[in-house]
This record gives sequence, C-alpha cells and structure tokens, in this order.
Amino acid sequence: MLKVTRRQFTDAFKSEAVRLTRESGRPVAQVARELGISDTVLYRWRTEQQQIESQARTRQAGRAEQDELTRLKRENETLRQERDF
Repeated sequence: MLKVTRRQFTDAFKSEAVRLTRESGRPVAQVARELGISDTVLYRWRTEQQQIESQARTRQAGRAEQDELTRLKRENETLRQERDF
C-alpha cells in the first residue's frame, strides 16, 4: 500500500507566499506555480490571513473603545465631584 504524505509548510512560508500575492502584482496562480504549490492552497492561506487580520483589527478597536469609555467615566466622576463641591 502506498502511503501518501502531505507536505507541511511553516507559518513564515505561508505569510511570505501571501505577501507575494499582495505586493508583486502577479496573479495568485502564477505565484503558486513559482512556489510549487497549488493556487487553491494559496487562496486558502490568503483567506485565513485576512480573517486573522480582521479579528486583530476588531480586538484593537474594542480595546480602543474600552479605553475611551474608561477615560470618559473618570472625566465624568471628576466633573461630578467638582459640581458637588
């Protein structure tokens, strides 16, 4: 029986491949051929990286909103104290 092994790629390789598709101006299929991988795999890596980046932006926006809320609560408390004084 023939055992088929799947090739595994490092995260660095995947990131670099995706970067090439974005910055080189070449079609995904061409970049994939040059790297010796299927274009389907490269499209999947690109989609995965976009999702990760989107989640990071969402978390960052959430932190910024939380920081602003905390700042406004402090300011509100300070104003309340000044008014009551």
